Amino acid sequence: MDGLECSEIMFSQIDLGDRFDSDYYTKNYLHISAQLAKVLTKKLGKLSTTVASAFYPAATQLYSEGDTAFARCVDCVSYPIITNDQDSKFEKIPYVFGKENKGIAFINTGDIIITKVGTPCYASILTDYGEIALSRTVMGLTAIHGIDPYYLMVFLRSKYGFEQLFRQRELTIQYQLTLPRVKAIDVFMAEDALQKAIKNLCKESKELQKKANDAYRIAEHSFIKIVNCPDLSALNTCSVKKMTESFALSGRLDAEYYQPKYDVLFAALSTNKTKKLGGANGIVNIGKSIEPGSDAYVEDGIPFVRVSDVSKFEISEPEIKLRSDILPNPEVLFPQKDTILLSKDGSVGIAYKIESTIPVITSGALLHLTVRNKAEVLPDYLTLVLNSPIVQLQAERDSNGAIIQHWKPSEIENVIIPVLDMDIQKEIATKVRESFALRKQSKQLLEYAKQAVEMAIEQGEDVALEWLKDKVN
Repeated sequence: MDGLECSEIMFSQIDLGDRFDSDYYTKNYLHISAQLAKVLTKKLGKLSTTVASAFYPAATQLYSEGDTAFARCVDCVSYPIITNDQDSKFEKIPYVFGKENKGIAFINTGDIIITKVGTPCYASILTDYGEIALSRTVMGLTAIHGIDPYYLMVFLRSKYGFEQLFRQRELTIQYQLTLPRVKAIDVFMAEDALQKAIKNLCKESKELQKKANDAYRIAEHSFIKIVNCPDLSALNTCSVKKMTESFALSGRLDAEYYQPKYDVLFAALSTNKTKKLGGANGIVNIGKSIEPGSDAYVEDGIPFVRVSDVSKFEISEPEIKLRSDILPNPEVLFPQKDTILLSKDGSVGIAYKIESTIPVITSGALLHLTVRNKAEVLPDYLTLVLNSPIVQLQAERDSNGAIIQHWKPSEIENVIIPVLDMDIQKEIATKVRESFALRKQSKQLLEYAKQAVEMAIEQGEDVALEWLKDKVN
């Protein structure tokens, strides 16, 4: 019986018209309900209006000409505060298209988005945008009243909000939230002092995030300027090549491979000292992990990091775990300090440097790059270069022409990397590290905010405010 969990529920407590499956009555959910019963709460439906997009015509063909952000799950899960720094990541639809199709819902500044399909239950507050459209994978909370929106977002991200949402998801093949169930969530109505403190933490977190993005942009712009790579976005897409200049050299006949911007890129690179990324005389050794297959997935085990879990700024908490006995010594696969993860499948060319050894196993779609000579190339500098347009264009050129993007390891080895003077590399690396430090501080403030809300429910608001004062100071 070890590991089994049992909850005893009175028949009178069960709503036979609703859910009465065992998952709905786990000890964790019952504990959260019991804790919230001790404090002042209001139903979420009494504090806001819930909106969601219904059926609308396919819009993917309009993304290239769109002007209005189109929020999806991926735009919210890792972004509690949505700012215009995400603008390049949003898919966009034409504003007229959104307004003409009544099935598309819109939200405004200060409204909240909750993911409802795919990776449900994550709340984010909209800032910096006057209005954005919602895809069918998310829902919105509008006309928020009687509660501070920043505080409400943090509550919904805390265990007392998130676990309620997770409990209420529909147990269909693909878990999803519905508007009526979201309206039924109990919200802890903290006093104004705590709500204001949480709001201030969120705004400070947002400011630190902006400073982090600015520091990274400065580093990237400095690199691009020194390499002397021109703006390639305005170039036309017409190119004329002889057979001896094209297929005979590359084995490629697809037109995308020969766009003029690639010629301009390599011409700019030729004016710098460069080295190939891999190969016998390259900058890095290239290794890879494993593809274990779904049979190795378990609820509690070694975190399994896939491409979707990685961005150039962080590794998100993986949803999938692997059996701890998948290998005799699974720790040999753990990414070590200064290893650079580089995606080769799906979203190709994402690079992230490991700050310290972490006990995870990565997908085979993430290559492990180890710098051979740190006296020649700094890992932080190389990671920025890999994420820069200079390498992203090379990845785009190599992986074009496939239904699912795939960057061959043999092509990755031949990527051209500018090797700048060490003093310049150090300046760029310092700015990159500053950016990551600010980003870490920003995330920490939001964690403090969540912990304060949870502490207020469990120990009282005075205790939470005193704890916050000590942490922030």
